[in-house]
Amino acid sequence: MARLLADRPADKLTIGDMARQLGHSHGAVRNAALTLVRRAEADQSGTGSGQPEFRANAKTAAAAQTAVISPPGTHSPRAQRTTALMTTPAAATPRQTGPIRRAGGQLYHPRELADLPDVEALNRLRDADVPVLLYGPPGTGKTSLVEAAFPDLLTVAGDGDTTVGDLIGEYTQADSGGYVFQYGPLVTALAEGRALLIDDATLISPMVLAALYPAMDGRRQIQVKAHKGEIIKAEPGFYVVAGHNPGVHGAVLTEALSSRFSVQIQVGTDYDLALALKIDARVVRVARHLARQVELGELGWAPQLRELLSYQKTEAVLGTNAALANLVGIAPVEDRDAVADAVIKAVGVKKIAPLPLGKQLPASAVRKPPGSTVSAHRGRSR
Repeated sequence: MARLLADRPADKLTIGDMARQLGHSHGAVRNAALTLVRRAEADQSGTGSGQPEFRANAKTAAAAQTAVISPPGTHSPRAQRTTALMTTPAAATPRQTGPIRRAGGQLYHPRELADLPDVEALNRLRDADVPVLLYGPPGTGKTSLVEAAFPDLLTVAGDGDTTVGDLIGEYTQADSGGYVFQYGPLVTALAEGRALLIDDATLISPMVLAALYPAMDGRRQIQVKAHKGEIIKAEPGFYVVAGHNPGVHGAVLTEALSSRFSVQIQVGTDYDLALALKIDARVVRVARHLARQVELGELGWAPQLRELLSYQKTEAVLGTNAALANLVGIAPVEDRDAVADAVIKAVGVKKIAPLPLGKQLPASAVRKPPGSTVSAHRGRSR
């Protein structure tokens, strides 16, 4: 990034300009550009459309000579976001279709969204401050997509026990015995201009979610009533994305929640990706068949990518028969017979049942731990 700017000292370049030159995604280029600005190794200015421009300064050439990596946990507010989406997004940037490594080390394989790689589409929606709700069955990759798109992500795992304190913060006891106020992820995301994922948002009480709304609307701030009534304002880059699993018991998408997410994206399993990942084609065929039955309302469950990857790992450790039995066993009880029938037809076995724990093995059949020896006289390990 520094080298590109240094080679064109008279030019002001936008994120799109640099993304096309470097062949990287908008998100990666944006992060690198803002890092240079934060270190005073490049200059930033705005345009009439609100799109930031970057230009070399006296320190840029030196920065191009040495790669410097920020330590983990270093986050600064992002630059001013764009105010409008580009009218021709597909032509504005190279398509990034290769795997993206998430913060935890796992690879994410981008999918198409509005003629763009999904990670790029989400970054553009973030730049335009358009909140996104991702919905679909558990295990389809909603969280993985958000983690791949936003390296600065903070996550709230929602459930029926989530409280306002889990979002905003609460007093906790310090080692000294006193109490200190510990800010929650919502406050941190606001103050640092970071992305915030409310996972399983529809499992959270509407009264709790109401604490989030002032940060998402025109106010762009919240009041921390529990901490002296402190006002926290959103720094540029603050962004909220949520996940919703419609089929999960207790998930309720209220009008108040739905209305705050201008873009709602359905996420299903990419079975072609499952095949590309070398998952047993017969099992992928079973999953496709069951998914069609779910769409028709004939069934309530079908294996998603998460279950298919679990099948692959189980098969590698315990063998095909055990992995098939486990696939049947993890299905909801009411759908288990249908799943078993589909497996039997696809694989050609006569019978399949949930993975059972069998009868006790004789002592002679039990594998001894590595390194143990058995005394011929006393019959015990030593």
